[in-house]
Amino acid sequence: MLEDLKTTIQALVDLETRGWDTKNPDLFLGIIHPDMVWPWPPTTRDHDPARWEFIMGRFDYARWRRNWQDLFDHHDLAHNRRRTVRIAVTPEGDGAFAVVDIDTLWRHKETRADCHWLGRVCKIYTKMPDGAWKLIAHTGALDYGAAAVA
Repeated sequence: MLEDLKTTIQALVDLETRGWDTKNPDLFLGIIHPDMVWPWPPTTRDHDPARWEFIMGRFDYARWRRNWQDLFDHHDLAHNRRRTVRIAVTPEGDGAFAVVDIDTLWRHKETRADCHWLGRVCKIYTKMPDGAWKLIAHTGALDYGAAAVA
């Protein structure tokens, strides 16, 4: 059962990655819990959550879709490398997290300015009453040194 649940969580990580790769926000927005909020550190060195910021507020499918689509419309994806480091599941099988090293580079189509998501993230999932898994929390990318390179 534990390995099946880890496979389920890895499939969610892979679905999100496919959404970035194909610039299709619907792939990953469908797995987000309706109560999710997503704080993000201003830099990969800001490990202290007292410095983190909110980018989009509580999950709203239409608003978040517009924001991600705006990114996709104005940026090219130079590369998107992701490596799952660890998946842990609660003993009850109702919660899980995935630690993922990311190296995602967006390049603005006009200015050519880079927007680089580089570091380690933790994606936290909860099992819904209907059995579906939803992403309920997600840390921003943080730099933990040489051990965390995608």
